[in-house]
Amino acid sequence: MKKFRRLLLTILLVVFLVGCGSKTSPSNNTKKNNKNTTPVVETIEDKVDKQMSTMSLDEKIAQMLVIYYLSPTVDDDLLNVIKTYSPGGFILMLDNYSTFDETKKFIDTLNENSKIPMIISTDEEGGLVQRLKALTDVEVTDIPPMYDVGKTGDISKAKEVAKVLAEELRTLGINVTYAPDADIWTNPDNTVIGDRAFGNDPKTVSNMAIAFNQALEENGIMGCFKHFPGHGDTLADSHYSLPVVNKTYEDIKSLELIPFQNAIENGAKMIMVGHIALPNITGDDTPASLSKKIITDILKNDLNYKGLIITDALNMGALTENYTDEEIVTKAVSAGADLLLMPNGTAKTIEYIKNNISEDRINESVKKILIYKYTYLKDYKYLDKTTLGSDEHKSIVNKIYE
Repeated sequence: MKKFRRLLLTILLVVFLVGCGSKTSPSNNTKKNNKNTTPVVETIEDKVDKQMSTMSLDEKIAQMLVIYYLSPTVDDDLLNVIKTYSPGGFILMLDNYSTFDETKKFIDTLNENSKIPMIISTDEEGGLVQRLKALTDVEVTDIPPMYDVGKTGDISKAKEVAKVLAEELRTLGINVTYAPDADIWTNPDNTVIGDRAFGNDPKTVSNMAIAFNQALEENGIMGCFKHFPGHGDTLADSHYSLPVVNKTYEDIKSLELIPFQNAIENGAKMIMVGHIALPNITGDDTPASLSKKIITDILKNDLNYKGLIITDALNMGALTENYTDEEIVTKAVSAGADLLLMPNGTAKTIEYIKNNISEDRINESVKKILIYKYTYLKDYKYLDKTTLGSDEHKSIVNKIYE
């Protein structure tokens, strides 16, 4: 009997040990399953967070600058700025255009020497504002004024014209244009906007501007609605002096803000704030581009806009006649702007922001900028220069007048 009990205990012990072994030692099949676990996909936001964790404060601030340089070639001074700071973007002005090949080389050089993808931008609207016409050795398509496009009442024509404009920009490597104009031309004496606007009423401007922007995006170019909160009822030209609009918030909500509100509801990615004073809204003559009331309280909070906010050019008289460079950039960022267009001097601007703006506020804008770049600028494809001024493009714009 004792022998039988010892045998039984031995058997039970063996069974117990074997059972424990099977639980603690995974089978070959289990190991294979662990190896085949689906990997975690890194999101764009994860990528941006990781990148920002390695960036210096100067590098972050530089992402907020869309710089300019009045030369047809990338000389040593400009190259040094690009390599040292990697600014967020560059705007091509008339002085940057020469021959097609030299202009394309200019843009390629910027991209090749920047550590972070750049916003390569220009003002290409049509009508009076067509930078590509400065190319010296090629014929480009003459884009009609947007007012003429608006008069057709046909949004398909707005889309076709935007497609032409986008395709011609893509021959050079430009990825952002500061268009469409979402201003309503209500003041007949307004010469700074005039026929750059799609029309005199909010419905026409809304429908045309939204269609135009959608077609830009569908054809590889990012647009920018401007000039918030509305430049169509001004008299003064903000390039030289500060326009003043004596309207209340209720006034502009019922007119000027309508195209911008509709653009936001239709997925606007970038909005430009103009240099316009609205004293009956802000309580003083602070330009919209420097006003927290206009940018944060109205555009961000009331209109619930989450996209990028860029100032109009900071070297314009409406600002420079009334503020120092340091005041301009500090007030613009404090007001809620993400991108500063054409600040006066990259190194100086970085110092002004570093000395006056918290890193948390800087991070807020930089994260938006990098997410924008990695979301919308990543699949860019060049088109051949024979696209410029093609018979197909000319035929499309000619239909505007049929």
